[in-house]
Amino acid sequence: MGFRNYGSGSYYRPSLFGGFSFFPPVIKALLISNTAIYLLFSFFLAPLTLNGVPIFEILSGYLALWPLGSHNFWPWQLITYMFMHGGFWHLFFNMFALWMFGMELENLWGSRKFLWYYMVCGVGAGLAHLFISPLLGQPAPTIGASGAIYGVLIAFGMLFPDRPIYVYFLLPIRAKYFVAIYIGLELYYGVTGTADGVAHLAHLGGAAVGFVFLLSDMNLIPVRSWWNRINDGRRRAAGDESRWRQGDGEVVDAKFYDIGSGKPFDHDQEVSQETIDAILDKISRDGYQSLTEEEKRILNEASKKIH
Repeated sequence: MGFRNYGSGSYYRPSLFGGFSFFPPVIKALLISNTAIYLLFSFFLAPLTLNGVPIFEILSGYLALWPLGSHNFWPWQLITYMFMHGGFWHLFFNMFALWMFGMELENLWGSRKFLWYYMVCGVGAGLAHLFISPLLGQPAPTIGASGAIYGVLIAFGMLFPDRPIYVYFLLPIRAKYFVAIYIGLELYYGVTGTADGVAHLAHLGGAAVGFVFLLSDMNLIPVRSWWNRINDGRRRAAGDESRWRQGDGEVVDAKFYDIGSGKPFDHDQEVSQETIDAILDKISRDGYQSLTEEEKRILNEASKKIH
């Protein structure tokens, strides 16, 4: 898990703590919303019934993720199941892991990209549970943000592989080994059916979707190129090719100037891989805010060439 690439997304850079927020906007919103929904279901709605049926049970039939073919299944459950939890500790450990591993990702990526990644991993986890669990004889409704959390976990392990994680706040272990152990255990439990009552395949699905997402973001698999080709083919099939070709001869090269020097930036100027690696190491060690303007420019131009 030695992959390191920070993409070209925007960075969330509040004014405190050198540009780092311990509760960036998306993390804060997810913590509040998940906790509020848990309190609503566990305390305020728990004593209420409708025609003798608990309100909690009725709402669970619409909001939890039920197996395909079940009369309780609805498409929106791929979103709503992530915000429901079966108990205090289920909620606590999910939210603690989200905060612990997600806050640095959101500070690095920006809030919009982090939210998109989180939701994609959660939906991917739900789809894995819907389509793979029945093949192993484990069809059952599921709730919780664990699938999305595993996507966050694998992203942290890939972007910060050597960052120490203190197990039980005492034993240090590198992030890449910590993630590998967790994924290995989930794979074992999911295949053997051990520890029933836990949606291990959903966890693995969230991690797998996150892994593919990051490989695409690093341009290690050309998902964007494939998608662009598909869209171009659709446009041509719809007869829009003439519109896309119109004005081809009017395109001229633009010049870009290095701020501060006033000199044009040469896009053909090669930057050594050692220089880029040193900048990425500096981000991993000290954060994006530690970069000089020149280092930011080099990283930005290198990212444009990759994408």
